[in-house]
Amino acid sequence: MTNDYQKHFYLIFPNIFGFKGGIQVYSTFLLTALQQLYPEADYDIFLKYDSPTTKPTQFLSQTQFHYFGHLTRWMQNLLMTLKIVILGLSQKPSLIISTYINYGILGYILYCFIGKKYWIVVHGDEVWNLKGKLDQQVLKSAEKVIAVSHYTRQRLLKEQGLNPAKVMVLPNTFDAQQFKIADKPPHLLKRYGLSPQQPIILTVSRLGKTAAPHKGYYQVLQALVQVRQQFPDVHYFIVGKGDARPQIESLIQQLDLKSCVTLTGFVPDEELCSYYNLCNVFALPSTIEGFGIVYLEALACGKPVLAGNLDGAADPLAQGKLGCLVNPQDVDAIAENLIQILNGSYANIVLYQPTLLRTKTLEKFDFSQFKNRLFTLVESSINSSL
Repeated sequence: MTNDYQKHFYLIFPNIFGFKGGIQVYSTFLLTALQQLYPEADYDIFLKYDSPTTKPTQFLSQTQFHYFGHLTRWMQNLLMTLKIVILGLSQKPSLIISTYINYGILGYILYCFIGKKYWIVVHGDEVWNLKGKLDQQVLKSAEKVIAVSHYTRQRLLKEQGLNPAKVMVLPNTFDAQQFKIADKPPHLLKRYGLSPQQPIILTVSRLGKTAAPHKGYYQVLQALVQVRQQFPDVHYFIVGKGDARPQIESLIQQLDLKSCVTLTGFVPDEELCSYYNLCNVFALPSTIEGFGIVYLEALACGKPVLAGNLDGAADPLAQGKLGCLVNPQDVDAIAENLIQILNGSYANIVLYQPTLLRTKTLEKFDFSQFKNRLFTLVESSINSSL
């Protein structure tokens, strides 16, 4: 799209191979978009938790991966820092981008030594209520702070007093070709002994002990007790894995919901769309979503979405125009809104228009839109230094 001769990008990621959390997915899309925009540029990718056994083939040949996942924790930190600083002093990259605040110090060091610009991508609760003085300095010295949602941007402006002109929004994207509208998959109905007419609620989330109290599936389980009074045959699927599973199973037992809740465990990417199409409503009333790629995936499958109104979920749901935003701490409100969505009485009729949900989602969050926004940001950064 532009002359990319001599452009050299340093990208500092936690990891992008194997584990696929929100930061990892965002990092992969960022790298892919840059390489499509600047196919002649050079790329050095620093991966703290990936190991050198990974042999990626989907990236440009001039992409150099630096792995540190096979080292002990203190060696990871030491060698990653030394390698970035030593290479950076000799190569003088055009732009340094870290997709996690903890690695922003590495960009800051090169900025102090050679004056090179760096960006920090901020997602959600890792920068909300940020108190560390060094992290605060890293944010203030960055040329751009890239927030994945308007909610996170507003919180940073309020809490850190950053210059609004340098805090930009580059929202998450997703693979629109992977997630499409379809009928309820017969193979899943058969697998779980369900009928096509049964109302099904779906959550897709990691089940880690740290995140579990904030993700909203505990509240959905409690709300399910009320939902069952209106829909006795309702079934709730929780897709994901993590060390909170025993606690979730215990709550299911306490609420006497064992017959109507399925914990699927890990579901491979190629089957995930089928689970979205299986459900009648996707529910994740979280309090810690910086954005929430799963909302985009559900909307692209034409599904009504229920999310929390206290975090970044407002962005993918267009501030409630494309979904239901509810107080995630109010079990009664969650139950009431789930019942309304399932019985067809929810006030916003857009939730019952699958094609419109998908179209509006793609208009704003398709990968092409992500790439166009990124191009504008990179060009303004590089051109200003010429």
